Parts: sequence; structure tokens; C-alpha cells
Amino acid sequence: MSLLRHIRKLNALQRLQLGVEQQRRQLSDTGLKNSTLQYEKDPQPLFTDAETQRLLQSMTQLQLDKVFRKRPVADNSTETKFMTTAQLEKEFIHTIEKAKKLLQMPPVVKVKQDTERIISKDPALKDFATTKYVFTDITFGLQNSQRKVVVRDVDGTLAYASLDITNRMNQLYFPLDGRKSYTPRMFSDEILFQRCLDDHKYEFVLDRLTVQYEPNELQFHNISAKVFEHLNESKQFDLLRSTRHFGPMAFFYAWHRCIDDLLYDMIRRDYLLNAVELIALSYKLHKVPVDYKQTLKELNALQPAPDQRALAELRSYLRKPNEKGIQDEIQTAIGKTEKDFAADEISLKFIEQYIGSEHALKKVQLELAVQTLKEFNLEKLQLYQGLKKAHGVQAS
Repeated sequence: MSLLRHIRKLNALQRLQLGVEQQRRQLSDTGLKNSTLQYEKDPQPLFTDAETQRLLQSMTQLQLDKVFRKRPVADNSTETKFMTTAQLEKEFIHTIEKAKKLLQMPPVVKVKQDTERIISKDPALKDFATTKYVFTDITFGLQNSQRKVVVRDVDGTLAYASLDITNRMNQLYFPLDGRKSYTPRMFSDEILFQRCLDDHKYEFVLDRLTVQYEPNELQFHNISAKVFEHLNESKQFDLLRSTRHFGPMAFFYAWHRCIDDLLYDMIRRDYLLNAVELIALSYKLHKVPVDYKQTLKELNALQPAPDQRALAELRSYLRKPNEKGIQDEIQTAIGKTEKDFAADEISLKFIEQYIGSEHALKKVQLELAVQTLKEFNLEKLQLYQGLKKAHGVQAS
């Protein structure tokens, strides 16, 4: 009796494990649900446009402390060197160039359609074998997108391989670091994927996504869209600022006409130039008849480029306290210069025009943010002018 009871327990446990395994396979096969927001046409021409790239790079910002922050990697060691001022200046420029490469954005392209392309039908080869034969071009030096992969079916049909088989063959013969030949659980398990989003691990998910899939794959579009939609709900945009994913995120919002939450975040953080650039990008993508180029030209004349600003901040660390004038100390204490106040006035005027137009969806929220920033900037300006007057500094 005890032996029979033990056998029944083993059979029940085996059935339970089999059921769990079947559920896991079904979940892996179905994957994540498609996102509601998709690119209805090819976005590549507008994304790769020179003006669009400048706007996205400026909005991304070049915060060196965030770009070069310590990450959970195997080697986090640092190197200490003794340098002259000239060598340090050269190293600063090299650091900025390295940071710009690290912030290079993944391309936004249309989804590649998986169509059947038959090369020939050879009935004479029918039932020659019981399995399919896959032929892969492994010529050295070719890109994976250039390699030909064909399949000979059991009925004698010779056709180009599907995208899934092509990717598997490329990964088999030319494996990429970090890419798996199967779908990772974080992209196949809806619960696990949602947990990553709820924990605000957006950069981790997007980094893993760019390794696992190509930008023209449907999975890449679906997963990135779901991340951006969740990010728009959580309002944690600063987690992607100064990362390579901030530009595609801003482009995604501008394309789908949902920039108001990101715009509110920029106004609240006093990133008015970025706010103007975001509105200009939306106008550009949807061909809104508004002359935004003149406003951007005026702002660019008043404020330095992101790399120039980062280099100026690095240089300021080298200056001794006695080398700084009273005006520099006032500007450091206030956090703005006269040109910054002038640029803020131009930016706020442009933003208010957008809020008053039909394109703004959250007018009340944006109006309150602008009004709060106006009052805050007015206090700063009065303090700035008062300090300059008290120390006898003439207006430049």
C-alpha cells in the first residue's frame, strides 16, 4: 500500500511539472502583447534628418557624471594619472567625444516584413530527405544583414529563410555578445516584464532589448513602445536623460502627439531650451505651419552647445577660487547668467504659444508649470541684479 501511495504521488508530481512546462511554453510562444502605438509609416527619413538629430541630441543632454557613472559590470576599476594642465584639457575633450559615442541613439526604422520568397520548386527532390536543409553564407567580413540564408524544404522547394531562421543562423555562426538564440524570459513572461517596468528599470530593459533584437524587428518595436508608454504614465523621464534611449523616446512621443507630460517635466526642471526643441520636433514631424527655426536660432546664439557647456563645466573645476571674479561667483550662486535669463524669456514666449494652440492636450497643467517657473525666475533675476548692484558690477 505504501508503495502504491508513493507511485501515485510521483505521478501527480510529474503531471504538475508537465502542466507548468506547457504553460511556460505557451507563454514563450505568445510572448508580450503588441503595443497600441505603432509607426504607421517609415520613420527613418525623419529620424535620420540632420535637424532632427540635432534636436534629439540636445534634448538628451550631456551629463558626464551620469554617462560615466559606475555600473554593475565585472570591471569598475579606475585609473589615476598625473597630468599637466594642457594634458588635462586634452583629456577633457577626449572624454566628451567618448561620451557622445556612448550616447549614440539606436535607429528608429520601420518593421521589416517577413515575406515568403521562393527561389525555385524542384519536384524531383520531393521526399529526398525527411528534414529541411538550411544553407548559410558564412563568408568572412560580411554584415549579418547581407548574408544569404536559404532553406530546402522536404517537397523540393528552395526559398529564402524566414527572419527567425536567418537570425538564428547568424547567431549560430557569428554569435553576438549578450544575444541569446532564444527569447529571454524578461521578454516572454508578461509578469516578469511588468515587474521590470514597475521597478522603473527602463534603461536596463532597453539596453537588453538593443542587444537581443535588431531595430527593424517587430519585437523591438513592440517592447520599446510598451516601455515608452509605461514611462509616460510613471513620469520618470529623468531616468533616461543622458542615455542613448532618451532621443528615441522623445521622437516616439512627438510622432504620436503625446509630448505634454515630457514637456511638463522639462518646464518643471527648468530645461526650457529642451522644451522648445521638443515642441519644434513635434511641429517638424507633423508639418505644423509655425516658424520655430527663428526661435531656435536666437536660443542657440545665447546658449552654448551641450558639448561646449560640458567642457566649460570641466574647465571651471580647474580654476582656483582667487582666479574667479565676483561676477563669476554671483552667476555660480544664482545658477544663471544674463544670457540665460534672456533665453528663458524667449523660450517661455514660444512655449506659451504652444499651450494656447490646439496642439496642447494638458493646457491647465502646463500653464501652472509655466507660471510657477516665471515667478521662480523673477525672484532669481531680482536677486541676481541686487547682488550685482551691491558689488558694483556693471551690466554686460
